[in-house]
Amino acid sequence: MPAPPRVAQPAVDSRAPARLDRAMATTPLRPMTFDAAMALGWNHARAGRLEEASHAFGRATAIAPGSPVAWRALADTRHAAGDRRGGDAGHMRAISLSVREPRLVEAARAMAEDRLASAEPLLRAQLKDAPTDVAAIRMLGELATRLSRYGDAERLLGRALELAPSFDPARHNLAVILYRQTKSPEALAEVETLLKRDAQNIAYRNLKAAILVRVGDYETAIATYRKVLADQPKQPRVWMSLGHALKTVGDIPASIDAYRRSIDQQPGLGESYWSLANLKTFRFEESELAAMRALLAGDALSPEDRFHIQFSLGKALEDAGDHAASFTHYAEGNRLRRELLHHDIGELTDQRERAGRLYTPAFFAARADAGGPAPDPIFVVGMPRSGSTLVEQILSSHPLIEGTMELPDMTTIVRRLAGRKTRSQDSDYPEIVGTLSAAELTALGEEYLDRTRIQRKTDRPYFIDKLPNNFLHVGLIRLILPKAKIVDVRRHPLGCCFSGYKQHFARGQAFSYDLAEIGTYYADYVRLMALWDAVLPGHVHRVTYEKLVADMEGETRALLAYLGLDFDPAVLRFYETRRAVRTPSAEQVRQPIYADGLEQWRHYEAWLGPLKAALGPVLDHYPDPPPPVV
Repeated sequence: MPAPPRVAQPAVDSRAPARLDRAMATTPLRPMTFDAAMALGWNHARAGRLEEASHAFGRATAIAPGSPVAWRALADTRHAAGDRRGGDAGHMRAISLSVREPRLVEAARAMAEDRLASAEPLLRAQLKDAPTDVAAIRMLGELATRLSRYGDAERLLGRALELAPSFDPARHNLAVILYRQTKSPEALAEVETLLKRDAQNIAYRNLKAAILVRVGDYETAIATYRKVLADQPKQPRVWMSLGHALKTVGDIPASIDAYRRSIDQQPGLGESYWSLANLKTFRFEESELAAMRALLAGDALSPEDRFHIQFSLGKALEDAGDHAASFTHYAEGNRLRRELLHHDIGELTDQRERAGRLYTPAFFAARADAGGPAPDPIFVVGMPRSGSTLVEQILSSHPLIEGTMELPDMTTIVRRLAGRKTRSQDSDYPEIVGTLSAAELTALGEEYLDRTRIQRKTDRPYFIDKLPNNFLHVGLIRLILPKAKIVDVRRHPLGCCFSGYKQHFARGQAFSYDLAEIGTYYADYVRLMALWDAVLPGHVHRVTYEKLVADMEGETRALLAYLGLDFDPAVLRFYETRRAVRTPSAEQVRQPIYADGLEQWRHYEAWLGPLKAALGPVLDHYPDPPPPVV
């Protein structure tokens, strides 16, 4: 059984322990038992005599310096008296002694063995007896993080830092949680606090670089990664992260070098192989293909590394024209990935039906005064791999429009409205939208603009949010940002869905790893967009990918007319626009438009039966939606 992890004790203000020691030194140490000193302290504390309580608890720590209970009591009293530094120092002493707490030891062992259900009651019992046990609070925060209960984790870790601001491990945990919740400015502030105390800490520096990537400061992020690797070059995942950032800014030779360095250091790192394959224009060398085959033949790979390499070989064999072997690898990669996901394909069907019951013309008419006046956002929505990155690149070439990335902020707002802490709970969304006042809807629009402001690097008046799944939230967007524009990019269902099937996504898109499920999802997407067209006529502009490829100028002029913008010739030279692109199509949109990819799915048509069956009439009626089922 592995030993439980020790709770680290970071450095604290050097003056605070001295103040505690001076307080204890002023307390006459007449013979008294530990229990008597503690009882005296509690009596003084209950009576509001905080100075006397501090003296009594100080005496208890002198009698039993190894007692975390006494140090916590002293720390709490110091906090109550306004001595935050003294309280911080007391809690840090208690944390250093937490390895003696039997319940914390057992909880740590359970967490190390991934027995979270066993750890949680132990931690809650400890906090029932000692509500300010900072070590237990932090451990419960870590447990909540591992259960993806990020809101709970944030509150717990915030409480730990309120009690012990010098508790750097808790602050690092909090920064990670904020980053995962896309609260980038807040996460960056916590990391900067950590770096002031430990400027060379590799974990802090790597996290800072990741946050900088998230907010679009790629130049600083790349410089940070390079400095970290100069100090400690044997970090395969940091090389991979550097490769991602370099790819985003278009430095493909340097990104290839970074990915290959990560593989040299960790030959089984499947994500780096897939990152190379995902460059789209990259071709593996024979030695690399042989290495991947050898890895798959062995049993040392993790499931994650294995499915990444399956996708990589699928792409390599597709490039070589061996479509049967390519499909075999794609299918196995998808099967392995799907096994690791908890996803119910019926969720979108349920959301679509619930949206249909809520959103009606009368519903929107009754809320015509809601939302703010800002026209800034342009939402580009649709299915992944539909051509939305091309549309984004075209629009970003216009002098009045700024391209950003697939922004998570609307999803973050929706998750809060949904009110679910776990997947098993029912969602309050979208019905909760009907309970919001005009002022509350307007406030949500302002929140979205505030959250996305960090992504805007120019003074252009309009910006693009290209998160494709925002098609789910067209109704909400219309209510909170009525002046925003929404562009739906639609591609032939077989081309779009198979392109998604052979793509491993870094996050999300869980529906894409099964042909029948991706077909069902596409069909629900089409029907949901038909709902928005019916209840919000003219509010969404549709770009059909095949028409755009055939007549780029005509389709682009129509798109700009919908946006209320004059045509600018620069949009036709979109491939000359230098900007960060974070999607799988990053390399393709840096080239002139081409039609080669439109029919690639036909090489695999023999295996697409489940996809066709799931699409049903949506396939037959493309590009129009099928007639509604009566």
